[in-house]
Parts: sequence; C-alpha cells; structure tokens
Amino acid sequence: MKPSTKEIVGRQLDALMRASPALGTQEKLAKRTGIGQTTIGRIRRGEVNATADNLRAIAEAFHVSVGYLYGEEESRTRRAADAEDFTALRKSGAEQANTVSVPTRGKLPLISWVQAGAWGDIVNNFAPGDAEEWIPCPFNHGPGAFILRVVGHSMYNPGGDKSYAPGEYIAVDPSAEPLNKRMVVARLDHEEKATFKQLVVDHEGTMMLQALNPGYVPRIMTMPPGSVIAGVVIGKWVPE
Repeated sequence: MKPSTKEIVGRQLDALMRASPALGTQEKLAKRTGIGQTTIGRIRRGEVNATADNLRAIAEAFHVSVGYLYGEEESRTRRAADAEDFTALRKSGAEQANTVSVPTRGKLPLISWVQAGAWGDIVNNFAPGDAEEWIPCPFNHGPGAFILRVVGHSMYNPGGDKSYAPGEYIAVDPSAEPLNKRMVVARLDHEEKATFKQLVVDHEGTMMLQALNPGYVPRIMTMPPGSVIAGVVIGKWVPE
C-alpha cells in the first residue's frame, strides 16, 4: 500500500532529525521552529498532517525544501555527501576517487572571501561581472552555490583524512545541510570575511568551528551568537 502524505512527511522528518545532532530531539526542534513538542512528535510518527506553516518552519530549520519533506526531491544532503567522494579532481580531469569521471554540473562564480561573508544578502543581485571568473564545477550543487580559492593553512593537514591546501578550489553549497563534521564556510559575528572550518556539534547542540591543521591556534572555537553558515563544502579540486 502506498504510504500516505503524513507518513511520508513523518519518515522524512525522522530521518532529518536522526542525522542532525543540533536538531535531533523534539525539544531542540521546537525551540528552533516554534512548533510544540507534542505536534512535532505526532508529525514525526505520521499521525497528523503538518500545516503549511509547520512544513515551512521545519524545512527552513533543516535547510531543505518543502518538496523534500513530501519525498518529491532528492536529498541535497545526500548529493553533497556523494560529491565529497570525488575531491581528487586533477588537471587531467581523469584522476578522481575510484577513477570515476564526474561530469561538469555547470559554471559557478569564483568569489572573494568578503563576498562569501555577505553571500546570503548579495546572491540575488549578483551579476556576472561581480565574480573573478565563472568556473565549471564537477559536483552536483543547488542554487546559489559558489567557488572559493583556499587561503591560509588552517585546513591544511596532509597527514589527515582530509586536507585543503592554499590555492585549491572548493565548491560551497548554501542549500546543503550543515551536519556535524562537515566542512563549512561561515561568517562570524561582526567579521567581514568568511572563514573555512570543520563544523563540530556537541551533544547539547553547541556549534563549533575546528581547523584541520593540528598546529593551528586556536584550533577550535565556539561560533559566537549572530554567526551564520554561508554554505557546506561539497568538494575540492586543483585549478588548471
């Protein structure tokens, strides 16, 4: 029997909550959305149809579309995770993870770190001439994605599982969900430029930013109030 709409929404919500430490309990999600804990529980169990306002609030909290809650769209979080498997793209375009050739997914703007810090405000008014250049991106991405050139050594750790060297390109997707241990680009409160770090979320939902370079000081810091995550890094490559 085909599941009902409320059952689909319940399953999608349950999966999102399980995957997000910051919103993994009814109490945390209630604080973020303003929806009552009892209502969240009933929606999650597929007992009631969520109202339009509640669906929008839940979608905004998890950075997904309402269509995703209805099961009508592929999970952007999953697409972003898949893309990170192909972070070894080289000049030849052939040396990639598992030797799989990843097709280009359209051109994205290469922007400055100052522009990245204000991206949420300027993206709708962004003109072709505002970017340093438009570069083919080899990863699936959502609307509003952009490219940055890595600067500094805070994320450079060649002995670790992941490392980002100065000069490499990273693709950043604002529509991907910032889950624990993801690489993110964030603007700290009162800072003009964005910063690139690994997101760490503790069991209480506190969000912190951590450098991959073990010698970087400070290596980890709590995100100050008023900080925002501009997007999730969905892959890297070496520019030609």
